[in-house]
Amino acid sequence: MALSTTVHDLRTLIRSSHPLVVIETVEEERVLALLQSVTAQERMPLFEWSVTRGLTRADDGPTLSKLTATPLAVLQHLHGLTVEAVFWLKDLGPHLQDPAVCRQLREVAAVYSRTRATCVLTGHPIALPLDLDKIAVRLDLKLPDREELRSMLRGLLQSLGPRSVSRPHSTIRVHSLLNSLGKARTPDNNPAGDESDSILRALQGFTLHQARQVIAHCLVERGTLSAEDVRTILKRKMQAIKDGGLLEYYPLEDNRFELGGFNNLKAWLDRAQVGFTPEAKSLNLTPPRGIMFVGVPGCGKSLAAKAIAREWKLPLLKLDAGRLFDKFIGESEKNFRKAIEMAESLSPIVLWIDEIEKAMVAGGGNGEADAGLSRRLFGAFLTWLQEKKHDVFVVATANDLSSLPPELLRKGRFDEIFFVDLPDDAERASIWRIHLGLRKQDSTQFDLEKIVSASDGFSGSEIEQAVVAALYRALHQKTPLTTDLLIEELTHTIPLSVTRREDIDALRQTAEGRFVNVR
Repeated sequence: MALSTTVHDLRTLIRSSHPLVVIETVEEERVLALLQSVTAQERMPLFEWSVTRGLTRADDGPTLSKLTATPLAVLQHLHGLTVEAVFWLKDLGPHLQDPAVCRQLREVAAVYSRTRATCVLTGHPIALPLDLDKIAVRLDLKLPDREELRSMLRGLLQSLGPRSVSRPHSTIRVHSLLNSLGKARTPDNNPAGDESDSILRALQGFTLHQARQVIAHCLVERGTLSAEDVRTILKRKMQAIKDGGLLEYYPLEDNRFELGGFNNLKAWLDRAQVGFTPEAKSLNLTPPRGIMFVGVPGCGKSLAAKAIAREWKLPLLKLDAGRLFDKFIGESEKNFRKAIEMAESLSPIVLWIDEIEKAMVAGGGNGEADAGLSRRLFGAFLTWLQEKKHDVFVVATANDLSSLPPELLRKGRFDEIFFVDLPDDAERASIWRIHLGLRKQDSTQFDLEKIVSASDGFSGSEIEQAVVAALYRALHQKTPLTTDLLIEELTHTIPLSVTRREDIDALRQTAEGRFVNVR
């Protein structure tokens, strides 16, 4: 369990006389469970402090002193104590901008560094003054894993189920689900086990508080909990991830993207999927790390990332590299770790990093204009990609090869690097069929050979736009969509292969002999 690992880490810090531990989180319930477990195993008392209650025993004992409500007063009080205990200081961070409070905490830390007494600071965010930051240790409280979510779900069903379930068949479903949650593994032919697995899978990526809220909502709203509630949970999760500003979540259920052509890629995916099987693991083979797409804009790199997730029946998490870099001003590494932690908490998953060059080559690519941020970000990404333990398959896309660091393109960083060129005749025919079909047009009613010939040099996105524009024209003229309307729209469009011919030729020359053609 994620929490059990954190318990071990915190016990180690206490035993090695680390006086100041920072846990940046708003999940105080999980922090309490963590500290209670640690202090019980270490046989140490636990005290809590907040600006509203002062210093109290964690077991709801009486306030030790009426004068410990202010930050300076409680730290002066702690400085004089000789008991070896864990002191949980809630939301102390903002008060540390006061020089007197900061100085007093440093003096407390100096005394506690010779004992097992430890101060644990929580809140979000926690920006420590530099002199305190040097002596503090930050402990990551990772998102709850599957077993922690299972425990929460079982407890919630036990407490809310009887009160919120009024229909007999709903009571039976809840009891069946409770029984399945009590097992570490459920048989394949157990419907309740399948439901609990799908619900737990949907809850991954939530904080414990968020997970509890959405489950309580489903129970109160429907009177039961079943696989039908997965869509409600996923909708809430999509919004929660989107609110973070860095990531977008595409559930497997909503992934209906089709990919025309890309035969070499599809063959590679069939082979690579074997790397996730128990047979591969028995041979000490690690699952594939990821692939990169480079090539002409608008030719299907982004669509390929979505199609991979659909082919492998995995959800998709998109990390927009350009938006990521904007968010990295000031707190770059921390925000990068949070994005990666979210991806790992949702594993197995496909992580799509769109336009990766925008994050890896900020400030012109030399790392000077951004004070070394792009170099640090690039190094952190390469380290994680090389050493990651979770089943996160990375799909990176790039339009500008010239600005990518050479280290990223060398063999071994990614399992394969694919070059995406303009579609050929057969692929254009497939793309036309797909986009006409998506807009309820029968492709057999058109002269497809004539349309394919007229669209020579067009990218997939340009073909899609031609279909959309021609349909708008047909609706305006109150006539059916025809071959002539489509060709007329093509003649009004200057494709990228014309406007950026030199750039595309240079891209092809660079890719030749270095990368695998997706076709």
